[in-house]
Amino acid sequence: MPILQSRFLISNSDVSQCPALNAPEYAFIGRSNVGKSSLINMLCHHKDLAKTSQKPGKTLLINHFEINNGKWYLVDLPGYGYAQAGKKQREQLRKMIERYCLMRENLYSLFVLVDSRHKPQNIDLEFISWLGEQQIPFSIVFTKIDKLSKQQLQDNLEVYKQQLSEQWEELPPLFLTSSEKNIGAEEIIQYIESIS
Repeated sequence: MPILQSRFLISNSDVSQCPALNAPEYAFIGRSNVGKSSLINMLCHHKDLAKTSQKPGKTLLINHFEINNGKWYLVDLPGYGYAQAGKKQREQLRKMIERYCLMRENLYSLFVLVDSRHKPQNIDLEFISWLGEQQIPFSIVFTKIDKLSKQQLQDNLEVYKQQLSEQWEELPPLFLTSSEKNIGAEEIIQYIESIS
């Protein structure tokens, strides 16, 4: 299921305004500036499809991208935990994300992006735990792996797996990616194909 065509479809602030439930959807989420838009651009071989920014908090809406003439969608969700957003805006984003995750019937899987350079962050672990409680299918995507040595990456992954194992009997699928070096796209597309 290679991506042969991709285009930006619509942005909105509520799940009720999302496109019709006529095709599978795969959404990307994570802390602000973790690389969601860059990953979508890498998957679609399109450097400007999803808007990227050096500033955290750029994505504040639910952004849909149509893939292969409507066969399926990729979704760029707002980043959570953006510290510079006001309390009211953070709460609005939290509700928007939760409503999308709970109410979007054609959401086949959520890809939770975490920065491979950092030890497990509470905000990520809490969100992953919430997904489990709500029985929302998800996988974890480690981003920016090109910024680490192989040993550093291995060490960080082990810490993450160990921490997840304390709560999960079976770990979710894990992917290693680098948008700069074009690493991990094939594995994610194959996974999407396998669960479609």
